[in-house]
Amino acid sequence: MTARPDESNCECHWGSPEELSLLKTPDVELEPDLLRRTWQAVDWLDHAAVLRRILPQFATALAAGRAETLSDLEEAGSSFARARWQRWPDEHADPVREFLHAWWVQSLTDADAAVPAHQVFAVCAEASGTVGPWLADWEKESGPLSDRRLAEAAAEWEYELLGDGLPWRVGWYEHDEEEMRVELVAWLLGPAAVRLRESGASAELRHRIRLLGLTGDDRYTDPHWPGHRY
Repeated sequence: MTARPDESNCECHWGSPEELSLLKTPDVELEPDLLRRTWQAVDWLDHAAVLRRILPQFATALAAGRAETLSDLEEAGSSFARARWQRWPDEHADPVREFLHAWWVQSLTDADAAVPAHQVFAVCAEASGTVGPWLADWEKESGPLSDRRLAEAAAEWEYELLGDGLPWRVGWYEHDEEEMRVELVAWLLGPAAVRLRESGASAELRHRIRLLGLTGDDRYTDPHWPGHRY
């Protein structure tokens, strides 16, 4: 795949004409910095075509943990969303879906996974605009390592969730942040509750997740309220 022949970008802020020409040439590997600048750019004429051009290398970099920061990973999810990949023809959309699910499941089941599961989850949720398919995968992967990943994710997420926010940045305007938060909280309070206890999570963490089921003063006056300030 290639970018459109008339694709352009700012030479001062994105890159040189020589670099742009590489996006219009198939099967040429990009330098890591150029790859990063390409998927992070928000002003392509046809972002979908650009993403399809870089997707094999981009997916490899993500799965190998070569996105440098959590912010980079969140932006990676937004890059997928901007491309509206779910509207692509099946022969293009299906490989994206398969990659995201495979990467997510690997983060739950491989002790040597390069990217923490909770970060992969955030990318997949931002890429797709929903948490449902990724929670469904988590329900299917019920082994000890997957349960430990649940405890790790709950520890990362509880602060933002107790403040009634999502624990990752939602960058794409078409996504319903509140809908995702409500579904995630319902899952943590429901199907995940027993697994969290069996994972060896501390009683303190389990109480913090339990508090997600309370609202207003009931939450803040509970003896197990952690004293978070927002």
